[in-house]
Amino acid sequence: MSLIKIVDEPIDTEALTKSLIHNEFGGVDIFIGNIRQYTDDIETEKIEYSTYKAMAEKEMQKLADKVLAKGMDVVMVHRVGELQLGDIAVFIGVAAPHRAEAFENCQMLIDSLKKTVPIWKKEYDTDKIRWGGLE
Repeated sequence: MSLIKIVDEPIDTEALTKSLIHNEFGGVDIFIGNIRQYTDDIETEKIEYSTYKAMAEKEMQKLADKVLAKGMDVVMVHRVGELQLGDIAVFIGVAAPHRAEAFENCQMLIDSLKKTVPIWKKEYDTDKIRWGGLE
C-alpha cells in the first residue's frame, strides 16, 4: 500500500506517520522538509510551489513503485501553493522490515523526487526572487 499525493493544505505529519506503522515492518524512516529562513547568506521570506498535479503524482508513483516492489510501504506527500517559514513542504516515509532498508529507500525517494518530479519552486528572498533555489 502507498499514499502518493500533491496537496494544497498543511501536511498532517502525525497521521501520515501513523499510516506507516504495520506489524510486518520493524523500521520506519521519515523525511520532513520545511521552509527554512537561511540558505547560506540568503534569507528566504516565503516559497511558492507549483506543479502539474497529475504528472507530478504519476512521477512520484513511479518512484514509490520501485520501493513497493521490494516489499516496503511508502508515503510521499508534497505541498503546493504559498508556504511560509516553518511550513512543511514535503513528507516522505518508508516502512521496511529493517531500519537500513527504510533509511536507504527514504533517502533515495527524496533525492529522486527533487531531481525528476515536476514541482517548481519560486523562492522569495530578501534580495530577489529565485526559481528553483540554490541546489
